[in-house]
Amino acid sequence: MKISLQKFKSIHFLSLMGNGIMSVLLMVVTAILYRYLSITDIGIWIFFQTSLSFLDTFRNGFLTTAFIKFYAGSSKERAEEIIGSTWYIASAITAFFLVLNVLAFIALSYINEPSLTYFIKYFSINLVCSLPMILAMCIAQAELKFDRLLYIRAAQVILLMSFLILLIVTKKNNLTYLMYANILAALLTSLLCLVAGWTGIKHFFKKTRSAIKELYHFGKYTVGTSISANLFGVTDTFIINFMLGPAALGIYNIGKRLTEIVEIPLRSFVATAFPEMSISYNQNNKEQVIHIMKKYTGMLTVALIPVMVLIFIFAPQAIGIIGGEKYIGTEAGLLAANVLRLFFTFALLYPADRFSAITLDVIHKPHINFYKIIVMLVINLVTDVIGIYLFKNIYGVALATIFPIITAIVISRFALQKYYLRYSFFDTYLLGYRELVILMRSFVKNKMAI
Repeated sequence: MKISLQKFKSIHFLSLMGNGIMSVLLMVVTAILYRYLSITDIGIWIFFQTSLSFLDTFRNGFLTTAFIKFYAGSSKERAEEIIGSTWYIASAITAFFLVLNVLAFIALSYINEPSLTYFIKYFSINLVCSLPMILAMCIAQAELKFDRLLYIRAAQVILLMSFLILLIVTKKNNLTYLMYANILAALLTSLLCLVAGWTGIKHFFKKTRSAIKELYHFGKYTVGTSISANLFGVTDTFIINFMLGPAALGIYNIGKRLTEIVEIPLRSFVATAFPEMSISYNQNNKEQVIHIMKKYTGMLTVALIPVMVLIFIFAPQAIGIIGGEKYIGTEAGLLAANVLRLFFTFALLYPADRFSAITLDVIHKPHINFYKIIVMLVINLVTDVIGIYLFKNIYGVALATIFPIITAIVISRFALQKYYLRYSFFDTYLLGYRELVILMRSFVKNKMAI
């Protein structure tokens, strides 16, 4: 299967543009929330969103990579079989969470913690309402239709933003109405996907036992790769919320939120690198698979260095723009700015972690990512608790983040060297620097030609 360079440039651009637009929209929503909710309410909302995102990432992680692997390039009959089987698994996972929610409701009267109360009340209905949207996004990504992916994601965020503004205007901007707005935004976006015919729900009954087994056995391991990106956030959120309180979580989140600048190119290139690496692997070109991994890791790491320097200088101003007056020249603002600086320093390791993880998926070693996640989770939990014990504030959690990242990189590197060939980090970053220089020269040349 050949994909032209022009097409790859196109999907890179669409993916990057899509992630960029989404990050800007989400940043606007965050800025509105921080200005019109108290720090404690913001902390409760963040706890809810982080916990919901984790469950959704579990569902997406179980499906997305497996779906793309078995759907891309398949025959029409096989594609319909994969869509139907994916719908079946997605519905089963969602039903499991519904049952879990019913059981949690029984214990609701015994729970006095507001963050947990809101989560138990609203998490399953959110998962149900977003189900068709998730399937539509899987199909769009597998077919490299990143423009459609942007439409779906943007529709949900724009709807939520519109409802939020309406709540502010009608002076009903409280947590309960915000939960309703979140549910309605997901429901309307899913209905849009169903009406547009993007979900493939008509193929539901074309599921087969063999396809379900294939997707399940592959997905049970690839879910580890998908949750690795937000695993730290989930454990950090829980520990801060229950050990330091929702207000501390609100301060921590605003410092961490701006690391979305790193996630924009990272998610974009991961989305396009996976099919590119899969093609090389299917052609039995092992060296090219490792070359692609090294190229993307090196390029993004080198590109992040000047961004990190700027963040160190202008961190307080960045926090003030998002958080408003409550975070300008205050202790909360200083804490948030320093958390931002710490996260951007550690972000230099994100590309090495993410691209080595998807490489393990490509070479059919997803179980290594799964075991790696378990180790990372234990290390993150232990170091978070130790960090809070030593520092008595959110600095301890922020500093603890580096330990699971380093662990992940070491495990992935050992696994790749064992199963493929040896490579060094020096070569990786040197290659990335060279590729970045070539890319910049090409960009300048094209501009001058215009």
